Amino acid sequence: MEAAGFDPDRIRANLSAVRQRMRAACESADRDPEAVRLLLATKTQPPGAVRIAIEAGERLVAENRVQEIRPKFEALEDLEYERHFIGHLQSNKINALLPFVSCIQTLDRTSLAAKLQKKLEREGEEIDVLLQVNTSGEDSKFGVAPEAAVEFAKEVRTYDALRIRGLMTIGLLGEDPEAARPSLALLRQIRDQISELDLDGVRMDELSMGMSADLEVAIAEGSTIIRVGSAIFGAREPEN
Repeated sequence: MEAAGFDPDRIRANLSAVRQRMRAACESADRDPEAVRLLLATKTQPPGAVRIAIEAGERLVAENRVQEIRPKFEALEDLEYERHFIGHLQSNKINALLPFVSCIQTLDRTSLAAKLQKKLEREGEEIDVLLQVNTSGEDSKFGVAPEAAVEFAKEVRTYDALRIRGLMTIGLLGEDPEAARPSLALLRQIRDQISELDLDGVRMDELSMGMSADLEVAIAEGSTIIRVGSAIFGAREPEN
């Protein structure tokens, strides 16, 4: 993983540019910049590159692939930061993931919730989760259907080791960032629907939506977590 080269100065400059975009978007949307967190999406990036960003002040990091979690955790164990998981989680990878993350942003099926609950109960642990909703309707994306999201929240709240903290989506991708607006606005609307029910054990604090291309639109639509990778670290290394 360390074989990939990276430019520390470029990473710092990119971070500054992304932060400036976020501040400008918050100002335009009349939102407090402190209400929107930057999450570093570090898929395929070497630990050394991630270290540069953390040492520059970033504190929220996420992986898409379970197999990258432990090597990076061990390489960066001298640093303090928050680790999330933002990839599609297979049930057989639960044991390898849970010790290393504080939040799973991609909970999208009851069968996975049940298996997480069983493992966490045995360990006497709990974990934060976001419910993933497929607001763009694309077959290539994971997540519960928008019309099923409220019932899904009701089901997941019965698993008391899973602390529901909000929702996550991947907006519709396109050359025009405005193409993502309807799918991002829909997640906010679903958040409001669930919030109005005032379900015990369910908090809708977080809307994880928006990436490099559409972060301004996402902030305008209420995002609290922006997930950015390539705009900070550069293009990913080709996958084998």
